Amino acid sequence: MTLVDSPPAEAATQGTRVARRAFLVRELGIGLALVLLIAVTYAVNPRFLSAQNIKDLLLGSTILAILAVGQAVVVITRNVDLSAGSVLGLSAFATGAVFVAAPGLPIPLMLVIGTALGAVLGAVNGGLIAAAKVPALVVTLGTLYMFRGLDYTWATSRQINAADMPPAFLRMGTETVLGVPVLALFAVAVLVAVGYYLRHYRGGRELYAIGSDPAAARLSGIPGGRRVFAAFVASGALAGLAGVLHAARFGTIDANAGLGIELNVVAAVVVGGVAIFGGSGSVYGAALGAVLLTTIRAALPVLGVNPFWQDAAVGALILASIGLDRALSARVGRSLREGKAHG
Repeated sequence: MTLVDSPPAEAATQGTRVARRAFLVRELGIGLALVLLIAVTYAVNPRFLSAQNIKDLLLGSTILAILAVGQAVVVITRNVDLSAGSVLGLSAFATGAVFVAAPGLPIPLMLVIGTALGAVLGAVNGGLIAAAKVPALVVTLGTLYMFRGLDYTWATSRQINAADMPPAFLRMGTETVLGVPVLALFAVAVLVAVGYYLRHYRGGRELYAIGSDPAAARLSGIPGGRRVFAAFVASGALAGLAGVLHAARFGTIDANAGLGIELNVVAAVVVGGVAIFGGSGSVYGAALGAVLLTTIRAALPVLGVNPFWQDAAVGALILASIGLDRALSARVGRSLREGKAHG
């Protein structure tokens, strides 16, 4: 019996290895592109790698990277969350409003409150998608406007200034540890925790199975609705955390916080190698995509590129990433078929 079953098992293992190798090469390619971009920009203007500019790049990448990690979890399940920017904005304004009402509130508690608020908003998305079977694109497009409308209604043209928030909280947005911004350490912690869960826990692996083939996952007994619901809660929670960090970094908050950032988040995820069709990619690639997009927007003005071409370059990068995803998927599929035929 063992001899009969071993060839298909070996073929599946070989296919898995090919898939992992292909997408690892993809992430290494993103890293190489990032290094090349930095090297070219540095050659044009050596001040691009000054200590302050590196700090600004890390700070600029932090919030986008956290949002991209949450978005990647959702995209892996073959869904998308367009409400991430609105959740960030609502959480950021809530952070300022809470500090105005309770200036002595501990900062860790505020982080918990912001994350919990985001999780509740994510649960609204997940509940409608998983229970009511409404497409994620439709639901999150609607909640994008709904959550932003709540933000505008709450703010009523008000603006919360840095003077309204505790100095220790604002220092968190600018302080460094061994030269690394504290906010960037938050992003690293989120990235490692989510990446470890997806790779080593059954629930994380089941998210990939749902994205690869929802029907097969359902026949295998995977609770697809519950897993998709959890993915949207995680995305909302990370967007809520990003809102608190946004308030710490910028200090001044109004109802427009995070406006339009959801498109950059989706772009970072796609550029980072997470297949828009679900089932493959990693949060590490999504975070790399966020850093690459942030660096592109910082580097192209230094290189004298017109702002129009900056957006065009990002768009071309997204299209190239989708094309590469399809090519890699086709290659993995061929490898699996050849493995089965050989078995």
